[in-house]
Amino acid sequence: MIVWLNGTHGAGKTTTSALVQQLIPNSRVFDAEKVGETLMDITPGLPATDNFQHWPPWRPLVVETARRILDFTGGTLVMPMTVLVEQYWREISSGLAQHAIAVRHFVLHADQDTLRKRIAGDTVLGPNSPFRLQYLEPYAEAARTWLHTAGEVVETTHLTPAQAALQIAEALKRCEEQPAGVKPRR
Repeated sequence: MIVWLNGTHGAGKTTTSALVQQLIPNSRVFDAEKVGETLMDITPGLPATDNFQHWPPWRPLVVETARRILDFTGGTLVMPMTVLVEQYWREISSGLAQHAIAVRHFVLHADQDTLRKRIAGDTVLGPNSPFRLQYLEPYAEAARTWLHTAGEVVETTHLTPAQAALQIAEALKRCEEQPAGVKPRR
């Protein structure tokens, strides 16, 4: 199984993913951004883009890498990765489905003011990273048009990462407890 944590920068994906991993037995964190970093290291470089997700190889490589990891380790992969283009999400989720890999897609959401404050106070990537700020409006648009219906929204505005992780782990546990054929509530 894959537990995909989506949402824009500042929503808490990276921090929450490490905490979710601690709550799910036999799980590992796999950041699909590493696949993008590998593509960025190709010399000479691939065609110029502002986001490695636009390179057509990225999506199938994420699927194949996740599949191979799960084939090797079993268990659950927790994947923190922002995907705001609906077509890209469909490519990834249908690719995983073709390999019979179950995906629970969670969207970590916080209001715009909270996101801006988190980005401004980031001590890891630095405050007010222009790269991170430029995704606030595309995230808002994706949330309005498709993203919040494609995943289970976890409102993180007033949650700590530990509380968000616990909420996700509890949602996963409830799903496991459902009788076969019963779809869990969102």
